[in-house]
Amino acid sequence: MGDHLKDIKVKSVNPLHPEPRREAPVAPESAADAAEGDLRARAIAALRTIYDPEIPVNIHELGLIYTLDVDEAGGALYVEMTLTAPACPVAQTFPGMVEARLREVEGVEEVTVKLVWEPPWTQERMTEAARLQLGLL
Repeated sequence: MGDHLKDIKVKSVNPLHPEPRREAPVAPESAADAAEGDLRARAIAALRTIYDPEIPVNIHELGLIYTLDVDEAGGALYVEMTLTAPACPVAQTFPGMVEARLREVEGVEEVTVKLVWEPPWTQERMTEAARLQLGLL
């Protein structure tokens, strides 16, 4: 709702200080978002559309994404991810599904998804929202 308000210029009404006020910079969601532009945010949004087949929570909130390196200029993404268990029935296909979804993101030219098992995934990697959704809080 308030996104359009950040473009409004404010002028001082104080006669003792006639110069326009300087606008405060709009803080990005994180320093990484500022350094890597929108590609990181779009990649995370895409990851949030992929759900673990056995748990009704997206893989980003579950903490299955260990690394997301973004090369904004080259449009490249490097992802290290895990699964909730090595014996997960989708271990062979899930990384390919993640890669395919990330390739659909605007500005992405190259995607590398690596499945890792260290450190092992635990419930502590989940966001508070995921724990709340699963009734663990």
